[in-house]
Amino acid sequence: MSNPDLTGAVWRKSTRSDGNGGACVEVADLRSGVAVRDSKDRSGPALAFDAQGWRAFVDSLKSN
Repeated sequence: MSNPDLTGAVWRKSTRSDGNGGACVEVADLRSGVAVRDSKDRSGPALAFDAQGWRAFVDSLKSN
């Protein structure tokens, strides 16, 4: 997915992310997929996945 407009994106962080030393990511649902960013660098870059790419990414995490 190329450069989605993240203006107005509603970011959320896992409730399990507290207490792990700050190593967290935030995700935002987009019309065309999902964006992910580092919660410690909110103005930094974000990765964007289309729906199929996000499913593949999450499935790969579950299989590890």
